[in-house]
Amino acid sequence: MVRMPTHAGRRLSTVSEVLRRITQPADLRGLTPSELAQLSAEIRDFLVQKVARTGGHLGPNLGAVELTIALHRIFDSPSEPILFDTGHQAYVHKMLTGRQDGFDQLKQTGGLSGYPSRAESPHDWIENSHASTALSYADGMAKAFQVRGERRPVIAVVGDGALTGGMCWEALNNIAAADRPVIIVVNDNGRSYDPTSGRLAERLAGLRLRPGYERMLGSVKSNLPRVPVVGPPLYETLHGMKRGMKDLLAPQGMFEDFGLKYVGPVDGHDIVALETALRQARQFDGPIVVHCVTRKGYGYRPAEDDEADQMHGPGAFDPQTGRPLSSGGRRWTGVFAEELVAIAEQRDDIVAITAAMSEPTGLKRFAARFPNRFYDVGIAEQHALTSAAGLASGGLHPVVALYATFLNRAFDQLLMDVALHRLPVTVVLDRAGLTGDDGPSHNGMWDLALLGMVPGLRLAAPRDEPTLRAELNEALDHADGPTVLRYPKTPLGDDIPALRSVDGVDVLAEPDEGPVDVLVVAIGATAATVLDAAAAVRQAGFTIRIVDPRWVKPVNPALVELARSASLVVTVEDGVVDGGVGSRITSTLRAANLDVATREIGVPVRFLDHGKVKDVAAGVGLTVLDIGRRIVEWSARIAGTDDSGVGGSEGTNEADGGELGRTDVSAADELRQRGD
Repeated sequence: MVRMPTHAGRRLSTVSEVLRRITQPADLRGLTPSELAQLSAEIRDFLVQKVARTGGHLGPNLGAVELTIALHRIFDSPSEPILFDTGHQAYVHKMLTGRQDGFDQLKQTGGLSGYPSRAESPHDWIENSHASTALSYADGMAKAFQVRGERRPVIAVVGDGALTGGMCWEALNNIAAADRPVIIVVNDNGRSYDPTSGRLAERLAGLRLRPGYERMLGSVKSNLPRVPVVGPPLYETLHGMKRGMKDLLAPQGMFEDFGLKYVGPVDGHDIVALETALRQARQFDGPIVVHCVTRKGYGYRPAEDDEADQMHGPGAFDPQTGRPLSSGGRRWTGVFAEELVAIAEQRDDIVAITAAMSEPTGLKRFAARFPNRFYDVGIAEQHALTSAAGLASGGLHPVVALYATFLNRAFDQLLMDVALHRLPVTVVLDRAGLTGDDGPSHNGMWDLALLGMVPGLRLAAPRDEPTLRAELNEALDHADGPTVLRYPKTPLGDDIPALRSVDGVDVLAEPDEGPVDVLVVAIGATAATVLDAAAAVRQAGFTIRIVDPRWVKPVNPALVELARSASLVVTVEDGVVDGGVGSRITSTLRAANLDVATREIGVPVRFLDHGKVKDVAAGVGLTVLDIGRRIVEWSARIAGTDDSGVGGSEGTNEADGGELGRTDVSAADELRQRGD
């Protein structure tokens, strides 16, 4: 077993004697105080060992150990739903609900999901991995139970970072207006990915920083690795049972002005204190906030000492030191970070916006160099886009850096607040395409189709480092409407130089400048895969030209001219095939009255299970072998008797995996509703 180091140089021996006895939440309720302390230590040891092998969300779960134990001792899951916002803090919940054995394959193909999964367990009511949603789910569930004549509490565990999202406050407005038993547990560690920002963060910090509360935390701070001290309840002595005592420590009016009762702040690493507060909340039988203060990375020194993000989501690492086992190579994000700072050195109109993710999206360097031109708006993508519109209206050129999947949340703002006004806002989408191990909610496969319907928007998809740098500069030079730049999660490959350029379209491979059997339009980072697949096409006796349009919206007219000299046009993209770039190119060719056979290769329109990127790509037919095989088969049909197929798309069989886990989900639903 790993012996986790402490700040005092002592080591805590953790033998999984208590943890192995926990197969369901009911097993927790008979544990003694000393066994609960031992269990907390064993869970932390388990988390470090397992996540060290596979990677995953470590810091948030180390901070939620005692809180999750207390929740499952006080509430009767699954009949009393416990919802996590966001779901990456649910590892301990999974361990306590019978899924310890699955952690050897955490986030791996066919293994345990890194987020709640309805197919895995009836204890997982929702599969939320986008922040700020749990309160709305809780509001709706509580209403459903009321309509059915049931009085069941619904518990939403919400991080303080998630509370910066507007949906939380929309939900609070509705929750507070009724007397349904919605218990809002604020897991306040002062961070999401980055430190929580904004006025809300200041108010919560105000609760944490009052002198009385700091004294209460003193013993916790001095006793690493943060194993809870079993003794008289701190909640009783320091938080008080009367409103007057709480007023001395915590100006809870922020919530009570909403009409919500408030309990706290509570030491989130003291099980006795937590259970006292949660029991009171349950007995209140109405909407109430329980404010728990936790420490991200709690109990594992390398995480505690990680100033960037307390080891929020590391890859595989050495469990003794916390150091990564691999550097991961050069990344698209790093190149973007370098180039943006270089451009901003020359242009003082460049400003940058993040939605609580400056480190993961590469804006940390910009923030350090230009702190007065950098804005962290919290987990508020909608606000980020409209605020960017305001900045652009004021004469600046904002760069909004997001994960591609999170652009979905701000589509209306991009469409109506930015594009309608033809404002020069550049959106940079990290983790575009297939992201793999974070599962269906994180694949950045929707943007190419969504953005295709935005009037006046220009969309670039670089294939390598030089094109990323060039296209970022081109985007920032564009002043007549929004621009979007997208790139994947995978490491940067080798540079792919163009043989020649045809009016902005790069030709990457061709036998000569004459007619060819097949023209392949490779979108962005798929270029490397397509170039490798071309060998099979040539071996089959077909001539092939591969081009990269660089800017994929609007469709470059040069593609029409290039298509005139081909018998077949194939497009390859890492976004959904329906409504994607390929379909727009096909439409453009038809509008030009060009009767050439076309085929589109992309991602089928379905939610993809988690797994390694290469495995997910294989599942949707985006491997070298699959692409080469399809192009050869289509070319053979065009060269033979079957040339009737003008237009068409290819993904994997829609039935393959499209209903994965549905039987399990239905059975789990029945258990949730019955409360078994």
